[in-house]
Amino acid sequence: MGHEVRPCSVAIGLGSHDLGVADATVDLYRRGMMPLMVFTGATSPTTRDRMPRGEAVHYRERALELGVPATAVLVEPHARNTGENIRFSRSLLEENGVDVSSALIVSKPYEERRAYATARKLWPTVEFVSTSAPMTLKEYTDSIGDARLVIDMLVGSLQRLMIYPEQGFMIRQEVPEDVTAAYERLCAQGFTSRLVPGTARSE
Repeated sequence: MGHEVRPCSVAIGLGSHDLGVADATVDLYRRGMMPLMVFTGATSPTTRDRMPRGEAVHYRERALELGVPATAVLVEPHARNTGENIRFSRSLLEENGVDVSSALIVSKPYEERRAYATARKLWPTVEFVSTSAPMTLKEYTDSIGDARLVIDMLVGSLQRLMIYPEQGFMIRQEVPEDVTAAYERLCAQGFTSRLVPGTARSE
């Protein structure tokens, strides 16, 4: 999204198959961008094998390996979608008495906009900065080692940007015509495994 990273009350690292989200969150901590991080996420079909203890738990373990003190990490191990990531993280922070006026949302590169739109809808009193590890699409697919998975998930993420605002899950974001056209081409080529079940691809 091109947000300029700045110091915030907390960072929320969104769980996924990509352990690089934890690395990006730790980098922000080392740069003094926040005093506390929350890792949020249970497991999903794409993470059950590689992160059997849950996404947030594996993220925390990675952060501790990289030298982050345990006191700077909170774990929310139950969320199974982006909405729950935000809502459950908010509840956890409130339970711990953390005053949040601003938050860095750290996600996979292609999830920045979805994460931001969801957070703005569900926690409107907080100023959000959406960020991820800076890399090209090729660099990212190489880091994951599964281009098919990345493109499938990218297509699914874009579909949600288009259909979820009407369902009340996120604020509306403009999707340019060329992006919509690329989405349609990828759907036609069979990159559809991450689409919302029961929805037409062009909705």
